[in-house]
Amino acid sequence: VNRYIESKQFSGTLQIQKQLLLDYEEDITKYASGFDKAKVLAVYRHISTFLAQENKKFQVTKIAHGARNREYMGAVEWLSNAGIVNVCYCLGTLELPLKGNYDPKQYKLYYGDTGLLIASLDDEAQDDLRANNNFGTYKGAIYENIVADMLVKQGYNLYYYNSNSPNLEIDFFVRDAHTLIPIEVKANDNATPSLKRLVDSDANKYTDIQYGIKFCNKNIRYNGKCYTFPYSLTFLLKRFLKERK
Repeated sequence: VNRYIESKQFSGTLQIQKQLLLDYEEDITKYASGFDKAKVLAVYRHISTFLAQENKKFQVTKIAHGARNREYMGAVEWLSNAGIVNVCYCLGTLELPLKGNYDPKQYKLYYGDTGLLIASLDDEAQDDLRANNNFGTYKGAIYENIVADMLVKQGYNLYYYNSNSPNLEIDFFVRDAHTLIPIEVKANDNATPSLKRLVDSDANKYTDIQYGIKFCNKNIRYNGKCYTFPYSLTFLLKRFLKERK
């Protein structure tokens, strides 16, 4: 950010970001005492790989032959405690409370800094993103990463939900004093069938859910069941929920 402010252009910022990624790797090998440093590095180097997938779930079985999730939990916790990643856990049921109602074996990993997510991609992908070409592969990951980071900085823990029966997929969940709130993140203003199903009062079996929120590339609106906000207002979410009548 400082480089951009001083030069008024993006030239040179990518080199700084790449060096930061290498510095993180050096820190891992230097400070990850008590852990298998190779496992910490393996998790760290595969974050963007899984964010590019449709469900974005991190799967340790795909980063090493015969890998087991319990063998890598310490590596994930180390990266989280170091502020390098934000961990988003899958909820077991769509009800309160959030804490304790999640599966520690199912999670997504987001970068604590979205610029480093971009820098972790190969050169061709970065060039395409800056030119708004072939944006589809990482578009969802980038916007989810931005929203996840702003939620964490407000003090929220990250939770998501994914179910095949019924077919439901929600990016994030937060809560107010009495309500479980599903949050969907859309790069533009796409439809949100899962969100609509959850807040549909005519078929609502999810009694803790009364309304939902969508962050997208649109202005503020409310249809009686869902709030729509532009991404730039995500940092005000906790204040909005506290003051909401």
